[in-house]
Amino acid sequence: MSKMFVEERRQQILDLLSENKRITIQELVERINVSDATLRNDLAKMEKDHLLKRTHGGAISLDYLEQELTLSTRESTNKNEKLSIAMKAFEFIQDDQSIMLDASSTALELAKLLSKTQKRLTIVTNGINTALELNQNRDITVILLGGILQKSSPILEGSLGIDLLSKINIDTFFVSANGFTITNGMQDFSVYEVELKKYMIKNAAKVVGLLDYSKFGKNSIATFASITDIDIIITDQKIADNIKQEILTASPNLNIIIT
Repeated sequence: MSKMFVEERRQQILDLLSENKRITIQELVERINVSDATLRNDLAKMEKDHLLKRTHGGAISLDYLEQELTLSTRESTNKNEKLSIAMKAFEFIQDDQSIMLDASSTALELAKLLSKTQKRLTIVTNGINTALELNQNRDITVILLGGILQKSSPILEGSLGIDLLSKINIDTFFVSANGFTITNGMQDFSVYEVELKKYMIKNAAKVVGLLDYSKFGKNSIATFASITDIDIIITDQKIADNIKQEILTASPNLNIIIT
């Protein structure tokens, strides 16, 4: 058996789950070349850390499970918190601005508010439902980033829209995430969407994170924004005081707004 640090081995497990969504103990034994007892211990610890879900004889990616949720289910989760966050985010948007929204359910709540505003805006998004909602308002110019349509979800992902981003000056990017930690920042479960979001972050003058309380302390597959990339976090009253303080200690210039 080849020697490997515990962190390296568990990262390899996560990488394999990212590629295959689910994997068996036997497949892990063959790929990583350690005993099944060692791997069972790894999976138990990783499940406890909310990094995967153990199954009979193997494991499945938590992000894959979440990805299988229907859009309506995601929209209904923490609905009140998301609406409250969207209403606060709306206050930051001024007439004649160019803003950007990701394809999250929280950004969709913000789009519903913007669809009724009288402000003249240019809005860039990779969310099909978000674009359709905004397109009801004649005062809003909607730019839909090109990309690959995600299976079972109205989200465009990939790098096809990157060139377009370099030609637009974005005042503010309103973005949510599957998870947020101080160490890893804002994270998502789709590697392809993460790559697009990295460029969206890079091309925005200001980044506003729209994160309900359930996102804090949660890890996902890949990071698209470190804590220092974020200017403002808008969250709800259920965020724990110790988490808020830890964030401010790690990034003193970051402004946290609680709705």
